[in-house]
Parts: sequence; structure tokens; C-alpha cells
Amino acid sequence: MSEMNYLSDNYVEETRFGFWFLRSHTWQHHVLRVAINDLRSLFSTPLPTAPVLLDAGCGQGKSFQYLRQVFAPQRLIGVDADPHSLALSAEEAAREGMTVELIGSDCATLAVPDASVDLLFCHQTFHHLVEQEKALAEFYRVLKPGGYLMFAESTEAYIDTWVIRWLFRHPMHVQKSAAQYLEMIRQQGFRFEADNVSYPYLWWSRARDFGLLERFGLRRPRPFGEREETLVNVVARKPVEGVGK
Repeated sequence: MSEMNYLSDNYVEETRFGFWFLRSHTWQHHVLRVAINDLRSLFSTPLPTAPVLLDAGCGQGKSFQYLRQVFAPQRLIGVDADPHSLALSAEEAAREGMTVELIGSDCATLAVPDASVDLLFCHQTFHHLVEQEKALAEFYRVLKPGGYLMFAESTEAYIDTWVIRWLFRHPMHVQKSAAQYLEMIRQQGFRFEADNVSYPYLWWSRARDFGLLERFGLRRPRPFGEREETLVNVVARKPVEGVGK
């Protein structure tokens, strides 16, 4: 693991409750596992074989086992700005019998060489970042031509609710809608089509009532197009030079 203890002012630290929640079964089984499986379904081309996979904002390493199962990386790199999280990631990797390279780094200044990564996994990290455009530019830089960004994020409609504001800590001035996140990714130069995007409407992302009214038949489920999207997942590709897709 890198010896850097890098906790940037560009990253908003989690609350004590949030830190605990990121170790919970709910987080691992209902959030991480579901997001990784959904991202896998959004690929429209074959997966890279034995890829170099970067987990940007790896937190406590709870994603490692799922990334191994789904993407079979030949090399796995975990990056996080929080030294304590990185120490827990190292413990998680050891428990899983995995070799993971851990780097203390802000996502806006990744200590990773240009064009060295096949797959970049960014799950529920962007809403903690102040310099989102710089982080996205770094993602583009470190990905190989033809490499993939696997982006899964909560939107402003979820983050800006009283429950989430009470329990967690986020930089509210940079929160975005699903459409705004997708436009930012496209503006950076990544390519994706509608088939590469999903809008999960999971119970935990409905922070006002956690879907209880629908579960008890007191309100009909809101279909796509009639609701504020709380989550957006996208698999976006860095163009292959000279090909454009």
C-alpha cells in the first residue's frame, strides 16, 4: 500500500454513521453487489480479458470481492483519500485472499500513469468530490483508449433529502441530476448510448419513505419519466484513437 496519507480538502469526509454504514450488510448486499451486477449488464461489447481495474474511491474495500467475481481483474488498484479507509481496505483484501494495490490519492490528482487502466469503477464517490470535473478528467487520462468508465452515482434528488442530510455529509453545491452527470461524462469525451445507461429506482434510494407507501399499496410505483431519478449507472467508453468509438 502507498505510504501517502492523503486526505484532500477536495473530498468531503463521511460522518461516523456513514463510515459505519459502509461496513454494513445492507451496503454490501443491497448497494454494492446490485450496482456491480447492473453495471456488468450495461456493457454492449465483450469485457476486456484479465483487465487492470481501478476502484476510484474504494472506501473500506467491500467492493473487492464483487469486482473479482464479475470482472476477473488481473490487477486490481484501490484508490481512496482517507488513510483509515485504506487501512481497512488492506484488511479486507487480506481476508479475501486478494492482492490489491492501494494508493492514497485524491480522485482529482490520481497517482496512476496515463493510459494504464482497462476498467475504472467509480461507485457512490462523485457526490463526495468537490472538483468533479478534474476527477473525471483524471479518469479519462488513466484509462486506455477503448477503456471503460463504470459510473454509479446517487443524484441530487436523493442526496438533498432530510434523511441523507441528517445522516451523511456531502458538498451540496456540486450535486447533480442524472442528466447533468451524463452530460458531464459526455462532455469529457466518453462515449455511451442509451443501452449503456440505467436508472435504478431501488427502495433505499427513495429516502422520503424508502418505498414503503408503494410496498403497502398506498401509492402506485412511479414509472420512468414520471419521477425524479435517484440513481444513475452508466458504462462509458474512452474512444479508441482514430476510431471514435
